[in-house]
Amino acid sequence: MKISSILVLSAVALLGSLSFTSESVAQQAPSDANIGAIVLAANQIDIDYGKLALTESKNKEVLAFAQQMVTDHGAVQKSVIELAGKLHLTPVENDTSNSLKAKSVEVTAKLKSLHGKAFDKFYIDNEVAYHKQVTDAIAGVLIPNAQNSELKAALEGAQTLFLGHLEHARNVQATVDPAAAHDAKNPM
Repeated sequence: MKISSILVLSAVALLGSLSFTSESVAQQAPSDANIGAIVLAANQIDIDYGKLALTESKNKEVLAFAQQMVTDHGAVQKSVIELAGKLHLTPVENDTSNSLKAKSVEVTAKLKSLHGKAFDKFYIDNEVAYHKQVTDAIAGVLIPNAQNSELKAALEGAQTLFLGHLEHARNVQATVDPAAAHDAKNPM
């Protein structure tokens, strides 16, 4: 599988900020066009969070993670647009893509209100939760509902990248807030 295909949907990694679960789409499964809009929205959101972290944080681990998010998702955004063109897929806004955008306004406002260690903690805790939930959403909702085989394959291949982001975020979390990192690895 091409790297661009894997990257195409790493933006989906951002779905987690909404606690996107199979129940949230039980009423109406997302179409490929809906998945495209979700991917584009989610990708831009993580780029924006990363850029904000790059201007606010002084923690070198947080800065490195934020730069990886901006770099990886910048490449993803380009790949998403290319794949959509190749597949003649016009993304269609939907409740999930609109909710992602609305939730990002709240998270961004919270991030902008914080400074120093409080900023770092909130940013990285959000990224850990985001990436954890995304791997669940990809496996449980997006892959099963993707109709186009190339889109489905890209989602399947993206799981490795998402798990890498999650692991990186957890490692950074352990340096920023060891208690939270311990709780994340050992849920009740």
